[in-house]
Amino acid sequence: MPDHGSNVPLVAESAMPPRWITILFGVLLASAASAAPGDKTDVVRNLAGRVGPIIGSALACQDIARPRIQVIVDKFTAVIKEASSNEADRDDLTQLFDRSVASGHGAVTTGKVDCRLAERQLADLERSVAGPALSGAIAPSSAAAATTSAPPAAGTTTRGVSDREIRFGISAPFSGPAKELGRQMKLGIDTAFNRINDAGGVDGRMLKLISADDGYEPTRTAETMKQLYEKDQVFGIIGNVGTPTAVVAVPYALERRLLFFGAFTGANVLRNDPPDRYVFNYRASYAEETDAVVRYLVKLRRLRPGQIAVFAQQDAYGDSGFAGVAKAFRALGASDSAILRLNYKRNTVDVDEAVNQLKAQKPPIKAVVMVATYRAAARFIEKTRDLYPGMIYSNVSFVGSTALADELMLLGARYATGVIVTQVVPAVSGYSSVVLEYKNALAKYFPGEAPDYVSLEGYISANVLIQALKRAGPQLDTEKLVDVLEGMRDLDMGLGATLSYGRAEHQASHKIWGTAIDDKGKYQAIELE
Repeated sequence: MPDHGSNVPLVAESAMPPRWITILFGVLLASAASAAPGDKTDVVRNLAGRVGPIIGSALACQDIARPRIQVIVDKFTAVIKEASSNEADRDDLTQLFDRSVASGHGAVTTGKVDCRLAERQLADLERSVAGPALSGAIAPSSAAAATTSAPPAAGTTTRGVSDREIRFGISAPFSGPAKELGRQMKLGIDTAFNRINDAGGVDGRMLKLISADDGYEPTRTAETMKQLYEKDQVFGIIGNVGTPTAVVAVPYALERRLLFFGAFTGANVLRNDPPDRYVFNYRASYAEETDAVVRYLVKLRRLRPGQIAVFAQQDAYGDSGFAGVAKAFRALGASDSAILRLNYKRNTVDVDEAVNQLKAQKPPIKAVVMVATYRAAARFIEKTRDLYPGMIYSNVSFVGSTALADELMLLGARYATGVIVTQVVPAVSGYSSVVLEYKNALAKYFPGEAPDYVSLEGYISANVLIQALKRAGPQLDTEKLVDVLEGMRDLDMGLGATLSYGRAEHQASHKIWGTAIDDKGKYQAIELE
């Protein structure tokens, strides 16, 4: 990589004695502080070529704690932001930094750098950036301005943010067999946005939600995410629907440092350890939902693990739910090797093969944990209810509770009665503070729309985000909002349980509620433990 704007010659980091790293940083930071605006980009470009390999080497060493590395990454991200006069400069510096990180990672994996040297270099780097943020050294005036409460300057360069508006995007199914899930999620978010906009918005800015239809097909998700990011210029993503689509959407968002908030999925792809910096979940995971229902079936309904099967969509969504059941089996001391998995293909109601597998099972299955969408779940119940009158059917929350109940009641009350759905929000028939607030807002902004578990989840997720936006203040950008979210503790939204985030915790709620459909097609609360 050529030397850009610095008199310090570039050398390979692996060959640089650790004691020189701090000295090098002092020289570069001093030149940065006094540099003209156009020169700061060149100084940071040079820094990226030196910091990146150290970060990459440390990431390749499993014994080096990830939080230590993340501190440096966060500070250098702030450096890039302060030094960039426009979006193109920021993207260019970010890509350069990422390439440098990759080269450092490769230096360890190919044996050119050992982990003892990587540890020493990281320690020296930590000492060199201790104290005030690097961004303060590179652009002290703008760093100080960010701490004031003055309104943003007209023509702010933060993507998706103007002095009057903050734009968010949602990629979800608005067509196809799962379209009700997308419609309800958008409905809940719009309800929350309308409510805050009527109260003056956030720091005078109106919240706007732009939707893109991926049909619940991951092959379409890359295009919808690109549309939202490049054409619609959204500030962040909220409420995306589905696991197979998240497999595509999450990497897209992470590569662009785009906030990915409150997705309608409990899959582990959004729940890495340590968490991905830009991915935040409201809801409990599928593993937590399936663990709760397996324990319910074994401890309260007195079933043996071998009497429980899984009906699952044949993709990442189904895989995630199945993995949760397997984990619950192991936690109960049971083998997970012989769990019967009954599959169906996404966006179809072709369940005949699954039904035939169930018929062939000896001894007979007495409960099915369903990781499906509402139409496929209803079809499976329709085809098996008469064969197994005592069968216990349990669904995870993604199924679409209202849509499932409606489908089953069209078949007759006997198909619906007793069907269980685990929920990640309180009962919509209840009287908790958040439910009453949601119902009032829904009736005001969307008269005629019935309360629904999916739209309630969208409403709650959006309100958590609104709280973070308020705390971030008028000088809004993604990095600041992420920092605010990671500092949110014990947020009381009227759920009956508080919500919290942290640097090591990007899932706000771990609460599971149990519900079952009655003979009128309404959900009633049940105790899961």
